[in-house]
Amino acid sequence: MVHPEDIVFGGWDISNLNLADAMGRAKVLDIDLQKQLRPYMEHMVPLPGIYDADFIAANQGSRANNVIKGTRKEQVQRVIKDIREFKEKNKVDKVVVLWTANTERYSNVVVGLNDTMENLMASLDRNESEISPSTLFGIACILENVPYINGSPQNTFVPGLIELAIQRNTLIGGDDFKSGQTKMKSVLVDFLVGAGIKPTSIVSYNHLGNNDGMNLSAPQTFRSKEISKSNVVDDMVASNGILYEPGEHPDHVVVIKYVPYVGDSKRAMDEYTSEIFMGGQSTIVMHNTCEDSLLASPIILDLVLLAELSTRIQFKAEHEVCLCNNLMLSLPSLYLFTKLINFIIYLQPKFHSFHPVATILSYLSKAPLVSTFQEFGQLLV
Repeated sequence: MVHPEDIVFGGWDISNLNLADAMGRAKVLDIDLQKQLRPYMEHMVPLPGIYDADFIAANQGSRANNVIKGTRKEQVQRVIKDIREFKEKNKVDKVVVLWTANTERYSNVVVGLNDTMENLMASLDRNESEISPSTLFGIACILENVPYINGSPQNTFVPGLIELAIQRNTLIGGDDFKSGQTKMKSVLVDFLVGAGIKPTSIVSYNHLGNNDGMNLSAPQTFRSKEISKSNVVDDMVASNGILYEPGEHPDHVVVIKYVPYVGDSKRAMDEYTSEIFMGGQSTIVMHNTCEDSLLASPIILDLVLLAELSTRIQFKAEHEVCLCNNLMLSLPSLYLFTKLINFIIYLQPKFHSFHPVATILSYLSKAPLVSTFQEFGQLLV
């Protein structure tokens, strides 16, 4: 695994502040630590980023003084150029890109626009407005065979982008870093459901005052976060057919409020109400205060290291072809048969890489990105 001290940092931002001044504006780190870090950070200036006011909150417009102009295709080409120049200038072996920028609103997935690889690239040529900045960065990275991880909750990986990554065998992962409240929720709900205790109501309240909170104060961007925070319990509920009837799930409410005074010190309060023996109820209430950015930063570093490692791992399972052939003969459905034929390229009798959709990284994400191909891999196991 790459040593963290061998990582060279760079990136894009719609704000032109150098990292030392940005650190001062964010007010996350103690002032004495800021003074120690300033000499190392003041020379680090972000490259211009892609800004589209339609995808993030209007209150971010005042920061957008460092943006890439031109059509969407020209923006993608600029990002590709930036990646190549960064790699050459710093003499690095590999580049990994993470989207750690603002939460965007959900993109509309439309037939003929972004539902297939061909349609997505044709939409790029037509300069269609419904291609989000995070998806544009994804296109650039995939075309350069650079691993790309989405750390925000929006649907960056529209079907056409996932297909492009698979076609070009470029690693992608996401969505949305799982750090504080949601990490605790996934652990607690898994415990409750596994213990036969039935959560019937989950209410999560947050308030924070950093720029993430300000951006999430807009309804369209909050909706992206609400979806990723709410979906974290779905698989655990679906796994227990004794506690929950088909289609049944807990009442789950997520609230996020912007309170500038608290800055990066995020407050999270949760109430879990569950049914227990003989019609009784159990209520668990939790309160958590944490520096939001400082919880996410180690996850970013871990994802970079794991993503890079994943690109170098190759594996081969014994008797892959025999297993696949036996399974194919027993499939009664022509639909499944066709899907398995498509999957066969990942079951060759030689060493091959991980599937491009890196489910292994999803442990650190709220809304794990998985592939239909990997579902068949689980079936084979």
